[in-house]
Amino acid sequence: MKLNGLTKEELELMSYDDLAFLILKDENKKMKINDLFKTICKILNLSESVFESQIADFFEILTTDKRFTMLEDGFWDLKEKYSEKVIIDEDDEEIFIEDTEDESTEDETDNLYDDEEEDSSDEDLKDLVVIDEDEEESI
Repeated sequence: MKLNGLTKEELELMSYDDLAFLILKDENKKMKINDLFKTICKILNLSESVFESQIADFFEILTTDKRFTMLEDGFWDLKEKYSEKVIIDEDDEEIFIEDTEDESTEDETDNLYDDEEEDSSDEDLKDLVVIDEDEEESI
């Protein structure tokens, strides 16, 4: 979908994040958040006061929308243009391995807790007395 192919009514019905997506797609370049939101305000004929009052909300929208990514120096662009690099630090990996538990010790621990619960429940039940409905009325 192209931005310039939409009618004024269609643009007004779109959300800010959808408009930002189309703008970044059409421009094919990264933009600062102020410039991006000013472009949206210009398209929708919104006043400067609307820009000032809603720029923080627009920032929150971009940060929570998975289609956008924040780059260095406050620039924003579409996430689809960038590949994510995973860097594994060997020191962190060693710590991770040390933190993992062996499954056999985990199972033994679970069994200890299960046995303990059974014993305590039997002990809790020793003082209980079962009564009939007739006996209950007399109490």
